[in-house]
Amino acid sequence: MSASSPDTFVIAGKPYRSRLLTGTGKFKDLEETRLATEAAGAEIVTVAIRRSNIGQDPNQPNLLDVLPPSRYTILPNTAGCYTAEDAVRTCRLARELLDGHNLVKLEVLGDQRTLFPDVIQTLQAAETLVREGFDVMVYTSDDPILAKRLEEIGCVAVMPLAAPIGSGLGVQNRWNILEIVENAKVPILVDAGVGTASDAAIAMELGCDGVLMNTAIAGAKNPVLMASAMKKAIEAGREAFLAGRIPRKRYASASSPIDGTIG
Repeated sequence: MSASSPDTFVIAGKPYRSRLLTGTGKFKDLEETRLATEAAGAEIVTVAIRRSNIGQDPNQPNLLDVLPPSRYTILPNTAGCYTAEDAVRTCRLARELLDGHNLVKLEVLGDQRTLFPDVIQTLQAAETLVREGFDVMVYTSDDPILAKRLEEIGCVAVMPLAAPIGSGLGVQNRWNILEIVENAKVPILVDAGVGTASDAAIAMELGCDGVLMNTAIAGAKNPVLMASAMKKAIEAGREAFLAGRIPRKRYASASSPIDGTIG
């Protein structure tokens, strides 16, 4: 990696330098949303179509006034959908509101307590959306077989959970994430479960292309400062992955070998 060849990744044909994707919900107001997004250095921001005003209500503050599409890639998501039908309908609405915008984040939930994905409904919705020309970034479980199937359907990015949404538990099954990363031909981004900067760094050290988070930033005591911390953690984790860590060993290994020393 050098200044002449920036470390980018590509989503739906567009390169991005920031590997931190942020949500726009749960902040106290739009100004805090703006400040945290800027501190995170995010280029892609996800918007819950069912919960955020991006033009549906002209009498309410519009999120796009503080996060304009001219500066950010808006990623509408299907948060709150529990069936493939509802998810597809929500994506169609987003495309209409955003003048033909095709990039969407698909999530179909299966349980209100854990917010785990309904993988059967997710597969059905993904097939329909890809067929209709959407560029689908898909939230899913950390099942490597399912992740590969979603890639084969035509999703432009696969986004396995690290832990349940909003739990802050961090990466709970790093071996599954590693298996998904090593067998993927599309970007893999951890989505859900990150709690603090070290969690984000671990995801990146595993080789993920990026991390999407909302609660970890918006729910922090100081969301803007946490956004800045997450930005640094993503960058550090990525550099560590590219650098290649030393092997783990059971015993110590001297930093300075004694061979050839004086006396």
